[in-house]
Amino acid sequence: MPTVSTVNLTAPLLLLLLWATHPTMATNWLSLARLPRSRPVSGAAPCARLRGLTPGQVGVCRARGEVMESVRKAAEMVIEECQHQFRNRRWNCSTTPRGINVFGRVMNQGTREAAFVHALSSAAVAVAVTRACTRGELERCGCDRKVRGVSPEGFQWSGCSDNLSYGVAFSQTFVDEPERAKGLSAGRPLMNLHNNEAGRKAILHNMQVECKCHGVSGSCELRTCWKVMPPFRRVGVVLKERFDGATEVRLTRIGSRTALLPRDPQVKPPAARDLVYLAPSPDFCHLDPDNGIPGTAGRRCNGTSRLAPDGCELVCCGPGYRAGRAEVVQRCSCKFSWCCSVRCQQCKNTVTIHTCRV
Repeated sequence: MPTVSTVNLTAPLLLLLLWATHPTMATNWLSLARLPRSRPVSGAAPCARLRGLTPGQVGVCRARGEVMESVRKAAEMVIEECQHQFRNRRWNCSTTPRGINVFGRVMNQGTREAAFVHALSSAAVAVAVTRACTRGELERCGCDRKVRGVSPEGFQWSGCSDNLSYGVAFSQTFVDEPERAKGLSAGRPLMNLHNNEAGRKAILHNMQVECKCHGVSGSCELRTCWKVMPPFRRVGVVLKERFDGATEVRLTRIGSRTALLPRDPQVKPPAARDLVYLAPSPDFCHLDPDNGIPGTAGRRCNGTSRLAPDGCELVCCGPGYRAGRAEVVQRCSCKFSWCCSVRCQQCKNTVTIHTCRV
């Protein structure tokens, strides 16, 4: 019969083993979006009670608690942006009603949908933390003061450039932690790490420059500029394009190491900015509650388009859709009123609505 000390030692080890082998833990931190705003997400005791975090992420939470509110914001950004980008697709980033696996068990599989969520998640953390730095909400970081001097275009670098390097570093520490804890010899951790980095590169390669003119009477004798991140919507658009062009890969041993190479030898190896996936996606047509797939029955679709992604034949998995008429209230006859408002009338219109058959 085990002693008390043996039980106390075994329980944490079993918990660590469950965490390490659970295939969905890498994105379960997105469940922070479901927590009420009144619930703290930092501090030793609150961190330990955050069910969506791996042991390593709990350690990050305890050591760098001031950043965790930004992580919660990032989780909300991921769900909102994912649902916007895929609002007209069969898989529309629908969330499960409860639990820590926000997007369901479809994230367990190495599909291109999982690739997109990983890339978007790592980008969201980098963006949210960087924004907090720029706003002065974090003690350990602020504006990027390394951007100084005169640019090749002749303007003066000044102002508060977004400190993306800090946000990216934290994203690597927090988002990549579950994969590095599992080791880098299996296909899924390598896939996730590649896509995590692709998400961060979507920000880096789309940085923008904002400027302000200085001079007499509004002239631009001197122009000072600073670097800013792209809007997160732009990051979502870029990653959606990468999703559509994602490369299917397989785990290959090269000498003493393993790597992900295209399954089709005729396809060129993916670049660091590309998304990769290991397994084909389900069709998402039919209800599958066990895997968090709601199916497409009852979904709105575009009945006037056949080949577009939002067309009824694609969304409804064939010609199984119906047309109905509905009355909608829209703004009309809008007029500008000095100063400064727009006044509109409310008009009722009858429109045709197409929905997938149940």
